[in-house]
Amino acid sequence: MTIDIIDLNDPQFSDLNSLQLAMVRAAQAKKDDVLAKAHAEKKQLGYLLLANDNYRSHAREREGKAIDAQAELEISILREDLLHQLAYEALGTDGNEYGPYRYPENPNYNLTYAQRFLVVRNYYMEIESDAAARLAAFGADTLARSYLGEFYQTLYELFASYV
Repeated sequence: MTIDIIDLNDPQFSDLNSLQLAMVRAAQAKKDDVLAKAHAEKKQLGYLLLANDNYRSHAREREGKAIDAQAELEISILREDLLHQLAYEALGTDGNEYGPYRYPENPNYNLTYAQRFLVVRNYYMEIESDAAARLAAFGADTLARSYLGEFYQTLYELFASYV
């Protein structure tokens, strides 16, 4: 997928986290859908005009420009929405009054349970290379039980499968 809804080389977008990149990919997919829909609509218009012997008329050009303008409007709305989502998501990533978010010292309770699952999994994958020791350490983690909720058992079974 080519991402062109925003410029990822721009310094403000150069260090997006995985959640933010997922937002960008979703917005890019929507943009691609808008462009594909506009292309199909212009093609259908061309067939209609061709069937009526008016393909080389100014109506095709005028209507084509109107379709393109509508698509550009939808894309600009998608882009603005993405920029607001990225700005809003970035507000909660720095930390709170206890310092920067970091599991287990200062867990981020603003994350969804699926995101918490990834944070805890990455934490244990980084601190322990031995699968058995990782499973034992995770099993002894009482914070993980409440922090992950029903995802705790899933992560436990994942770590157990590595042993």
